Amino acid sequence: MQPGAGNFFEDFRPGQRILHPTPRTITDGDCALYIGLTGARQVLPSAAPVAQALGYRDRPVDDLLLFNVAFGKTVPDISLNAIANLGYADARFVAPCYPGDTIRAESEVIGLRENSNRRSGIVYVRSNAFNQRGDLVLTWARWVMVHKRSADAPAPESVVPSLPQFVPPGELPVPAFLKPSALDPKLTGSVALWDNFGVGERIDHPSGMTLEEADHTLATRLYQNNARVHFDEFAMKRSELGRRLVYGGHVISVCRALAYDGLENAFAIAAINGGSHTNPTFAGDTLYALTEVRDKWPLASRPDLGALRLRLVGLKNLAPPELRAPAATDGKPDPHVVLDLDYTVLMPRRST
Repeated sequence: MQPGAGNFFEDFRPGQRILHPTPRTITDGDCALYIGLTGARQVLPSAAPVAQALGYRDRPVDDLLLFNVAFGKTVPDISLNAIANLGYADARFVAPCYPGDTIRAESEVIGLRENSNRRSGIVYVRSNAFNQRGDLVLTWARWVMVHKRSADAPAPESVVPSLPQFVPPGELPVPAFLKPSALDPKLTGSVALWDNFGVGERIDHPSGMTLEEADHTLATRLYQNNARVHFDEFAMKRSELGRRLVYGGHVISVCRALAYDGLENAFAIAAINGGSHTNPTFAGDTLYALTEVRDKWPLASRPDLGALRLRLVGLKNLAPPELRAPAATDGKPDPHVVLDLDYTVLMPRRST
C-alpha cells in the first residue's frame, strides 16, 4: 500500500467508521498564532478575566480554531484527494475547549454520490471531536468532492443524507454556567446587545484583509490539514484552477474576524447551520465580509441570553457596499462571493 495516499471516492462506503490518527493538544501558543494569522478579536479567547467573569474556567480556545483543528484531523482519511470541500451543515459546539485540552476525531460516512463525469464523487461524512476525557466538544457534517482512482471503478450505491436546514433554538448547546450579564460593553467596544438587532438587518463590516501566501499556508499547517490542493503548487499548476487554493476554514476564520466590528458582543458560536465556498480564494485576494440577520431567538429559561442566526458572506476584492445582493438575478452567486455561511451566535440580552 502506498503510504499517505489517502482514500479515493471508490474507497468509501455508507456506514464506514474512521478513527482519525494524531490527537492534538491545543496550546496557548496555538491560540496566539491563530490571532496572529486571522486578526481575531472576539473577547473570550482574548481575555481570561472576561471569560472567567462569564463563568468559563479559563480563556477558551476560539471556536473556529477548535473547528479547524478538528477538521484537520479528518483530512488525511476523508479529503486528502479532494477537488474541493463543498459545504457544512449541523455543526454544534457542544462544550468549550481550553488550552491544554487534547482533541481527537472520528467520522462516519453518511452518503455517497458519483459525479456524472465518473472521475469523481461527493462524500458526505458526520465527524465528531472529543477531548482527552472522552467528552464530545464538537460535531459537524460536511460534503467534499473527491477524485476517483480510476474512472472505470464501479461506484458505490448513491445515498444522499437528509440534513437539517438549521439547528433549532431548543437544540442549541448553551452551557449552564454562563453569566452573560457580566460581559462589560466597555471591554468589547459596543453596547449593542441581542435586543438591538432586527431580522433582515444587514451589517457591512468596514475592514478588509489581504491573504498572503505565507499566512494561509502557515494557518493550514497549524491545523495539520495536509490536503494537496493547499500545498502542492507543482500539482495544482496542472489542475483546472492552475494554482493552490486557500483552505476554506481559513477563509471562514478571517471573515469572522472581520465581522467583529458590528457584532462585538457575539461572544460564542453555538452552531454552524450550513455553508458553502461559492468561489475559489487564492493568495493575493483581499477578503471583506457582510452579515445579514436571518433570525433571532430568546432562549428558554434564559432571559439574560439570546441567539442570533446570521448569514456571513465573504467577498474577495469587493467592498460590501459595492455588493447589492449576495446572489445574482440568475440564482448564481456573484463571482466576488467566496463564502456563504449560516451560523448561530450567543449574545447577552438587556436586563428586564
